[in-house]
Order: sequence, then structure tokens, then C-alpha cells
Amino acid sequence: MRDFVHLHLHSEYSLLDGAARIDRLFKKARDLGMRAVAITDHGNMYGAVDFFNAAQADFESVVKARIVEEKKAAGEDVSPDDVFPTEEDYKRFKDLKIKPIIGCEFYMCEDLKVKERTSQTYHLILLAKDLTGYYNLCKLNTIAWVDGFYTHPRIDFEALKAHSEGLICLSACIAGIIPRAIRNDEFDRARELSLWFKDVFGDDFYFEVQNHEIPDEKKVVVNLIKMSRELGIKLVATNDVHYIDKEDEEMQDVLICIGTAHYIDDEMRMRMNGPYYYFKSGEEMEELFPNLPEALDTTLEIAEKCNVEIKFKMPLFPPYVPPTGETPGDYLRRLAYEGIVNRYPVITDEIKERMEYELSVIITMGFAEYYLIVWDFIDYARRHDIPVGAGRGSGVGSIIAYAIGITNVDPLRYNLIFERFLNVERVSNPDFDIDFCMEGREQVIQYVREKYGPERVTRIITFGTLAAKQAIKDVARVYRVPYADVDKLVKMLPEANGKMTIKGILGRDPKHNEQKSADVIQLYESDPMIRKVLDMALKVEGMPRNTGMHAAGVVICKEIVGDFVPLQRNGEVVTTQYPKDQVEALGMLKMDFLGLVTLTDVHKAKIYIKENHGVDVDFSKLGYDNPEVYKLIASGDTDSVFQLENGGMKAFMMQLRPTSLEDIIAGISLYRPGPMSSIPKYIENKNNPEKVTYLDERLRPILEMTYGCLVYQEQVMQIAREIAGYSYGRADILRRIMSKKKAKLMDEQKKIFFYGSPEDKKKKLTAVEGALKRGASEEVATKLFDDMADFAKYAFNKSHA
Repeated sequence: MRDFVHLHLHSEYSLLDGAARIDRLFKKARDLGMRAVAITDHGNMYGAVDFFNAAQADFESVVKARIVEEKKAAGEDVSPDDVFPTEEDYKRFKDLKIKPIIGCEFYMCEDLKVKERTSQTYHLILLAKDLTGYYNLCKLNTIAWVDGFYTHPRIDFEALKAHSEGLICLSACIAGIIPRAIRNDEFDRARELSLWFKDVFGDDFYFEVQNHEIPDEKKVVVNLIKMSRELGIKLVATNDVHYIDKEDEEMQDVLICIGTAHYIDDEMRMRMNGPYYYFKSGEEMEELFPNLPEALDTTLEIAEKCNVEIKFKMPLFPPYVPPTGETPGDYLRRLAYEGIVNRYPVITDEIKERMEYELSVIITMGFAEYYLIVWDFIDYARRHDIPVGAGRGSGVGSIIAYAIGITNVDPLRYNLIFERFLNVERVSNPDFDIDFCMEGREQVIQYVREKYGPERVTRIITFGTLAAKQAIKDVARVYRVPYADVDKLVKMLPEANGKMTIKGILGRDPKHNEQKSADVIQLYESDPMIRKVLDMALKVEGMPRNTGMHAAGVVICKEIVGDFVPLQRNGEVVTTQYPKDQVEALGMLKMDFLGLVTLTDVHKAKIYIKENHGVDVDFSKLGYDNPEVYKLIASGDTDSVFQLENGGMKAFMMQLRPTSLEDIIAGISLYRPGPMSSIPKYIENKNNPEKVTYLDERLRPILEMTYGCLVYQEQVMQIAREIAGYSYGRADILRRIMSKKKAKLMDEQKKIFFYGSPEDKKKKLTAVEGALKRGASEEVATKLFDDMADFAKYAFNKSHA
């Protein structure tokens, strides 16, 4: 097997051009015995973290498989799900890892300040050797998009020289600046440019040679070989990989047509020159360059140089400096105790204990500054008469948030659980969901930008994808399928719970049989063109189609954001090139500044009432016990009422006939795919409360408010605590495992629920007493656990409702 590493590759993040899907990439590299592979998408780093994580996941699966082989050889009957590799295991099998090489194919110009049609743009490949190189890739991408964008994101000589440390540079394809000079017979210029790159990058600059049967390539290769000998610059062979297998050529061509709005049979359109752009084996590359074995060997040399480990969970949260000189923890404590007296007429021992417990967790886990940052911009909004929502999401379960005014919902009154938000037994970042008036939201974001610095606050990217319907429509258009036929097909698609996929629609996904459509399958089998469309749509489904801006997400960082993640422009707004989950995983603070038109409407109503009637209404102090309001809701007259305004919800409220706020909270939680099946039981029990029975009387105070029905995630946690002696922190872990339905983990949790578990100080897990020790029969424990497990997948967070 000929050793070779691909160093020039376009994943699906070379939008509507690259089709080398990351989820197939490492299997292909492993099948071909390759020790490393690079990603070099066009002018962006969208896929860098996905690519890096895919390499880790591939390595983990291989290590698991090897451990399973060892255990089976020793007579143990195990599966990969039973294996949890240790650090020592990863060290033992380190040679099995396929190294991910992070790079980018940049667009280069001579001066990025020149933005005219006469300004030439060239290609250039940069690969990160180390973490410094990776961060320089980020900085160069930011410069290209924020400062240098003109038809393409561009860097220039000045930017390249300033951020060259830790980078390997390849001269790129025939669109590179040196190959372009050769093609134009400007040989002196080609030599002069080569010397400049050698001066900047030293032995990390390479002449890139390719062979895709393009006439100009031969001229470029011949001259690069000559200059290689003259200037002492090594050659490296690459293939301009745009898809995984040779058979994927048409798929990539369809993507080009989608991106350029052409039909596949248009003669005058952008297209590749043949099926040469796939992930070739080392032997195939050797056939392309039989006289340049050293150019193939150089790929291994470059791969050896590249050793990037992206750092996650970096300490990038912005600091909050209290104006009083106190520590953040002391300042938060003082604000909380000053604020709590405005929330309760009497500060009971229960309130004090809850406050002290929460403060200890918040401060110990290092989130006092997070609370203060959120409090600060909410305080700004209120001081500037910008309406702020009462709060939603698990943060509503925090009494400290209630005390300092982040939320306006009493967690004690509504039995909300703090551990659903912050849990010492499952460390993760807290996340307040904050609603602002639509008209004032940008003002609040601008305040944050000014407070922390514009380079430390930025918006977050989103990706529009080729979801099932969109993929079908786009592919059908490319193949000139008549609109009437496409419309007929699309109308056949089922309305499925969760994400609908073409695989599911065609009955090929046993986990989602509810998506299967007999009508679509019949059409697929009877109409060759529809079959062709669906087969191709299946291949491109899920690929990113375009970028956008997250409606609410904002990054706040203690350092310059563009030094750690690549940025780009989306219109006039600068966003990250990584989506929200990846930005958070890297260690940055992600805040959601949600815009809610209902708040705007309510605010305007307040103004109009005062103008027209002279009454100054404080909506936050209105009670929830006016029967006339519930009659109005039960009549379906809820236009513009948040979460109650759509037709289906109106009909449900007319059927439910709520008589309390708890009924409405439960209704919002139940009116979703999954728990909808519980609605008839809920209504029956509400109308006949005397018929409600409980498996165990200890369940009555937990389920009485929802008429004996399991509705909320919090109830699962409360049952685990009351019946089996879980802490709320550990009960939240149980709830999460139940929602994922992994058989091995569920079996482990069932034993813990039944028989208990000792404290695990290493994992920071508290002891569980067990349901049987706490007086439950095995029959009751089994029924309860199974009911919770069935419902946990669909159970809703009461704090969010």
C-alpha cells in the first residue's frame, strides 16, 4: 500500500461545491490506510471543529473495537457500548489515530485595500502545524472576511506575513498566484513570488503539483519541477478532492447547479472537467505522478509537521468587576439579600436555606460573574424602560436569579428545581434565556458591545441546510422536473415528529417508522425520474446550503473573539464562523438575547392605557386568579397571546378549559409531539379528580397539581428524590439518561433506582438509597421507573413553560 496523505480537500462546508462529507471522510481514509487527512475549504473554517471532533470519534470507535477484541479473546462477552476507554487505552493505540490537519484554501490578492474589478484573486493553501498556526488561520480568516471582502474573502501579502507563524503554505492549484504567473509566461515573476514565500515560510513552503487532465496543469508542473531544483523548494502532490468516491461526481455536479442556479443539462455553466476530484488511494496518486515519488513522500513529511489539538473549555468568560471593590461572590450575595426582601413579605428559613445553597453552588462552580453579567444588562434594560420577559428556561428555577431581578417567576411557588439549571454532579455551563422587547433588544446588545469592547462581542453564525423538502425541491429543479410533479411529491411528504428525513420517508429508518410514506414509496418505484430525484436528494440531504445569523445568540469574550475563532461578515453584522454549540464548547460565553414581539405589544398597551385612561398599569404585579381571564382563554380568544395564539392551541384551550395558571403551564407542556397522547387522560383527570389514584401516596404532592399525570421533567426528578432517595443533582443525570434511551445505561440506572448506589467522590456523585430500601415494592418501583423512562424522552421543562 502506497503511503500518501490528502492535503487539499473540500468538505461540504465549501458550500454547494465541496461534497467530501466529514461523516464519511475518516472511514474512507482508514479503508485506504492513510495516517492523516486535511480539510481546506474555500475561504472559510466552518467545518474545522466538526472535522476535528470527527477524527476523535473515529479514533474512539477504533479503540473500543480493539478493546472488545481483546476482551472477547479473553473469554468476555462484550459490545462496544460496554467499553469506556481510559487515557491509558488511548496511549496504547495512539498509532491507530488518523491525524486531522486543519487548513484553508484562502483567496489571496496583492492588496486587500484595493476593491476594484481589476483586482486579481488567487488561491493559496495554508495548513496549521500547531496551536499558534491554528489561531493564525482564525485571524487570517477574520481579516479576509471583515477587512478584505470583495466578491470573495481575501488576504494579502501583508496579512500573510504578519500571521505566518505555525503555518505551512502550499502554492495551490492552477489558480494560485505562482501557477497563474507560469500560465501567463511570467516566469521571472513566478520566481520572485516563490522567493518571497520561501523567505516568509522557509522550509514550510511547498510547490503544489496536481494532475486532473487539465492542459494548463502540465505546463505548471513542468515549471514548478524546474524551479524546485533551482530554488530548493520541495514539491508536494495533491488531488483537489471535492467528493469521496468516484461515483459521487454527479452529486457534486448537482450541488454546483444548485449553487449557481443552473440546470444540469445547461451547456454554458460551471462544471468540473471530469471524474478526477475524488479521494484517491495512494496507488492512484502514484499512477498520476510516476516520476515524482518524492512529491508523494512530501505529504507524509507535512503530515508529521502538523499536530494541532484544538483547546476546548478555555477560560474565555468575560470578567465582571463589581463597582464596590468586592469579590463577585460577595457582590452577588449582597445584591441577592437586598433584592429578596422585595420578593417575599417574610424571609423564612426555607428561603434563606435555598439562597445559601444556591449561592454556595454558584460561587463554588465559578458562575458568580455569569450571574452578574446577566444582571447587569437586564438592569440596563429596565433602567432604560426596555421591557424584559419574566424568564423562561431552567434558569427560572434559581431563587438568586429571582432575587436580583434576572427572572420574575417565584421558583418556590411553582416548585421549580435549581439543579435543573446548575448541577454540581453534572458540570455544564448555565444558560439564561432572556426575552427583550423587539424594539429595544438591539439597544441592549449595543450596551454589551460598548461595555466589553466591540472586538469581544459578536453574533453567531447559523447554517441553512438541505433538509428533506429543500433537497427534493432543489434537486428536482436541477433535473428540470415539472413543478406540478414536484408539488405533488412534496405534498405527499408526511408531517412527522422530529426531523423528517428522506431515509425515513422511504421506509429505510427502523427508528422512525412513523415517517414512512406508502404513497412516496409507490411513486419512487413507479416513476424513474422521481426515483432519480429522491436518490440524489438522499445523497445531498443535510448538507449546509447557506449561512445566516443566529436570531438571538451573542458571544461575549474576555479576549478578542477573532483571535480564537474565525469571524465573517453576514451583511453588515460580524458573526463567528462556528455555530453556538461549538463556540460554547471552546469556552466562550454565549448569551441568547431573544426578541419577543409580545413584550413590545404589552409595552405599547401600557402606554396607550395611560395616554387614554390615565391609569399606569404595572403588569408585573397583576395576579393570576381572575376567573374572567380564564374564561377568555377557554373561549379561544387569544390572538397575540404568547404561546396561546395558534389555531391548534386555541382549540386545545377550549377543550381543556383552564381554571388556573398551572393548567395553562401544563397545557403548553403537553401540546407538543410526543406528550400529546397524554392530553385525553389529563383532561379526564382534571374533570374527575376524585378518580385519580396514585401508585404510592408519596407521589400525591408531586403529581396532584397535574391531576396524577406526569407532565414535567421536574416531576421525574422529584419522584427519583422522594421514592429512591436521589439528590436533585443525581436525579437530573437520571432524567437525561432516560431521555437518551441507551439500553446499557438504562439497565445501570434501573439497578440504582431499585437498590441504591454508594457515594462516588471521584465522580462527585452523591449516594442513592434506593426505592426498595425506602419502602416501595418491586412492582411499584418497576412501574414507576418504566413510566418515567417512557415519558422522560418527551417531558417538558416546567421552568420553560
